Amino acid sequence: MKRTVLSLFVATALAGCDQATTVQTVDWYKAHDAERTAMVSKCRNNPGESDASPNCINAITAQNHLTVEKRGYTKHEPINVLEGGK
Repeated sequence: MKRTVLSLFVATALAGCDQATTVQTVDWYKAHDAERTAMVSKCRNNPGESDASPNCINAITAQNHLTVEKRGYTKHEPINVLEGGK
């Protein structure tokens, strides 16, 4: 019983270690190329450990947004077939 409680305590303490890192937004990563590239590289090099972190998610999302914007994607209104294709 003591080992289980101790193990649970250690796991909880270690899980909170990453909380000191500042989480940047998607817009911040879009504006900071060097930091975005470094974070995406870090996330891809160690996906099991850091891929689910908020910074990885935001950096990869920013990279995806920029890639889509370079392709000239524009958002279109959905076509409603039931109302005559308007």
